[in-house]
Formats: sequence, structure tokens, C-alpha cells
Amino acid sequence: MIHSRLLAAVRFLAPAAALLLGWPTGRAAAQDQPPTTPPAPQNGARFGWVNSQLILRQVPGYAQAESTLNAEVAGYRSEVERMQTALDSMIRDYDRQQIALSPSSRQAKQQEIRDTQQRLQQRYNELQDKATGRERELVAPLEERVKGVIEGIRAERNLLFIFDVGAPGNNVVAADRTLDLTNVVIQRLQTTQ
Repeated sequence: MIHSRLLAAVRFLAPAAALLLGWPTGRAAAQDQPPTTPPAPQNGARFGWVNSQLILRQVPGYAQAESTLNAEVAGYRSEVERMQTALDSMIRDYDRQQIALSPSSRQAKQQEIRDTQQRLQQRYNELQDKATGRERELVAPLEERVKGVIEGIRAERNLLFIFDVGAPGNNVVAADRTLDLTNVVIQRLQTTQ
């Protein structure tokens, strides 16, 4: 009984609410569902902006991830520097000895240097890939969390776009500070650990 009265009241009030809210009625209502999101911000803007680099540095766990990555990369860098030092020494020795070497010995030493350079370059590329992969492994979950919070704020505030002024290659020269959502995102991240 209560359910049927409630349903009747909803049917009676729905067209009036649709007209007041500017929703389409009749045939247009069947085609376009009424919006279920909150209205646009008071200033009329349907977009905002964030500085993702600033946000990421404030995410709980980022400092630890960065510290871990830096320690691992320092080890990679040390390995490459040792290999480079050995190659430099090999080249210096060759430069000193090349006049006294026979043509076949000279070619053999040159080939040895080229092989060492190639191994160094290959190892450098391997370590670079490893560092990039490790960075993705450590930072990607944090970035996904930030992205989720930003998407939630976008939906809550009925925004069409949120621009990232901290992204590499962004072309934003000036922006209205009232549209800056960076601190809102940081606060949300810190309260939802």
C-alpha cells in the first residue's frame, strides 16, 4: 500500500521536477535520461585542473617508492660506471701500444674494444629497461590511486575535463586558481589511505 502511494507520488511529481530541472519530457525524455550527477559548479566552469607531479609527491608511499627506486638505480649506475672505466682503460692502453702492435694485433685489439663497447651499450640498455620497468612497478599503483581520486572528484563535481598542468609537454600558460583541484586531490588521498 505504501509502495503504491510512493510510486503514484513519484509519477505525479516526476514531470514537474523534470520541467523545473530543465530535463527533457515526453518523447525526448525517453531518448535522453535525466542527468543523475550534481549540477555544474557555481562559477559555471565544467572543468578543473591539477598538478599531477605535486600530487604524486604527496601520495602516501611515494617517498618510499622513490627511495627504493633511487637505491636500485644507483646500483645500476655504479655497474655502468665500472664498465665504462674498464673500457676507457682499454682504449688508453690501446692508444699507448698501437704503434708497437702488428697490424693483426691492432685489428684484434680494435675488435676487442668494439666488442666491449657493444657489451657496455647492451648492458646499459638492459639496465635502463629494468629501471623503467621497476619505476612502473613501484609508481603505477600510486598513479592509479591518484587517477581514481581525480575521476571521483570529476564525477562528484560534474566536470567535463580535468587538465593536468604538471604533465610533460602541457601547454597551459595561465589558469584560474579557483579551478585548481590539486589540494582537494591531496587531501582526499591523505584521508583515504
